[in-house]
Amino acid sequence: MCGIVFTYSPQLELSERTKRVHRGLTRIAHRGPDDQGIIADKQWAMGHRRLSIIGPTSGHQPINDPSGRYFLTYNGEVYNYQELRTGPLKHWPFRTQSDTEVVLAGLITYGPNFFHQMEGMWAVAFWDQQERELVLARDRMGKKPLYYQLYEEAICCASELPALFSLSAQPLTEDLNSTADYFRYGYYLPGTTAYKGICEVLPGHLLTWSPESKPHSRPYWSLSTTPFTGTHQQAQALLQDKFIQAIQRRLVADVEIGAFLSGGIDSSLIVSLLSKKLDFTPKTFTLGFSETAYDERSYARLIAKKHQTQHYERCLEQWDVTQLQQLIQDHIGQPFADSSLLPTALVSELASQHVKVVLSGDGGDELFSGYQRYQARAILRWYTRLPKGLRKGLGRMIRALPEPMAHHSRSLLKKAHLFEDIVQRMGTETPYLAPLFYSQADFQRLAPELAGYGHTPPHLPEESRLDDIQAMMAADALIYLPQDILTKVDRASMAYGLECRAPFLDKEIVELAFSLPRRWHRQGLKGKCFLRETFGEYFSAEIWHRRKQGFAAPIHNWFRGTMGTELEILLQEGDSPLHPSPFLALLTAHRKKQRDHGYRLWQIYVYLLWRSRHTQQLNSKPYTPNDLSCSNGHLGKVSVGA
Repeated sequence: MCGIVFTYSPQLELSERTKRVHRGLTRIAHRGPDDQGIIADKQWAMGHRRLSIIGPTSGHQPINDPSGRYFLTYNGEVYNYQELRTGPLKHWPFRTQSDTEVVLAGLITYGPNFFHQMEGMWAVAFWDQQERELVLARDRMGKKPLYYQLYEEAICCASELPALFSLSAQPLTEDLNSTADYFRYGYYLPGTTAYKGICEVLPGHLLTWSPESKPHSRPYWSLSTTPFTGTHQQAQALLQDKFIQAIQRRLVADVEIGAFLSGGIDSSLIVSLLSKKLDFTPKTFTLGFSETAYDERSYARLIAKKHQTQHYERCLEQWDVTQLQQLIQDHIGQPFADSSLLPTALVSELASQHVKVVLSGDGGDELFSGYQRYQARAILRWYTRLPKGLRKGLGRMIRALPEPMAHHSRSLLKKAHLFEDIVQRMGTETPYLAPLFYSQADFQRLAPELAGYGHTPPHLPEESRLDDIQAMMAADALIYLPQDILTKVDRASMAYGLECRAPFLDKEIVELAFSLPRRWHRQGLKGKCFLRETFGEYFSAEIWHRRKQGFAAPIHNWFRGTMGTELEILLQEGDSPLHPSPFLALLTAHRKKQRDHGYRLWQIYVYLLWRSRHTQQLNSKPYTPNDLSCSNGHLGKVSVGA
């Protein structure tokens, strides 16, 4: 795992271009503490920071072919590089044992079609000196990040936004369309960022650019599957085989490998299969909280003890806002609303003291229907059959009742409040995206200046014929997962030079999961049915039927303490599109335990923290239609079993 930068900037002197690349690499030194390399030419330069995982003595980057025509800097791992090396590239005169040279040879030999043959995670910058053409690409699911910016006749790209800022040295302007997206969904939509003119290469896409032409983005992969035609038993056998193979592929490394273990289904399953099927006992890592309702260490200990892993724990007892500020400022570079960012960083820091690579359970909920919102959507089908008057009456009654403050409360009343929130938004907003933080009506009331802003979300093609729950699963896998979960895991782990690998996101697992009938995934209000039935033998019902928490943080408590005071100060100082008084009212209601606004308050808090740190960098230039807009594409052709 590594960090990369590239710039084509002929207007700069060679010394200045090289200096900027050095600055950019310094900003992402955490991603690759083992090695650094730069290649600089008259008009362009590329750089690389390396975390040595495969071929530690022979994988120096950037790399070029013997002719000096092609140059590559690459972040990621290609798990099947040995098969590619001895198969389609068997005639290539390899000089090293690294997967990097396999990627270079493949792109030279087969062009961008080679991405179809790669299995793993990657962000690639590939420069053809003769044609003066740049190819940027990301892996299918968006596990590895890559941002770019066009200005004048130049382009620059980097693994993280702070490094990109060092390369371009252009004024930063807040994109209010993206700000509206952030408050509406809790994350930025694919392809976009908080800044006008700074874009993100889309997952499963490649982007070509040359000084003589505009950038062109096209997908090399989309989630297009044929419905599974075998029996339920055959599908179970297939999933067992493929998932064990996916885990085994992710054990390719020349360094020690561990595993995150939250105590939930997905991470517990990976550790169990490592032990029982692959005879591999990893070191395991978990994070706990002093608040009992959020502490999952007891469940993680059950799995660790059963498989006799060398188990490590850390407990988050006191919130340190400076760590959050550092993560946002130095690693993410824009607002990020997932409150588990800091806990994920802390467990990554713990793991990095013992291993260089960990396996994680990311993707299990999106692929196998694990989220509670799918349950809420199933209930909504029944709810909409009730007379309109009765529905309104139930809604008023629920809103009038006090809401339990613990976000993870199992009480019926808590679930009723969450369901009512979904009901309020389902009729007016795009239903397949993850639950909305603010509806259009909320914008009019809370932030009227943002009401008219927002990008059009990526769409599911009509011909895909997805039902509502299938559409939610597809959108979660292709939008929410890369924009929230994978962003969090990449920045939190790479902040400590730790590579995180996700077996659930193996291409074959993703395509198999979405080929299965939805009724196999969900039975009534129960989710993850197919996964439970397939791997039920590996641990007890206590683990299978417990509620998912992950490394969630008790933010509802924090905003009734000093963090609430900090939010008050942030709301009343500085210039932002938010009107303080409505948000202060949310904070007051939360403090009085009238409603649980913890996640909304967190979202506001992080946004205002970002603005307070970027005030001097942000340009006040108003938005104009001629500014470069970032395409967020679409979800691709999705065909899911009925």
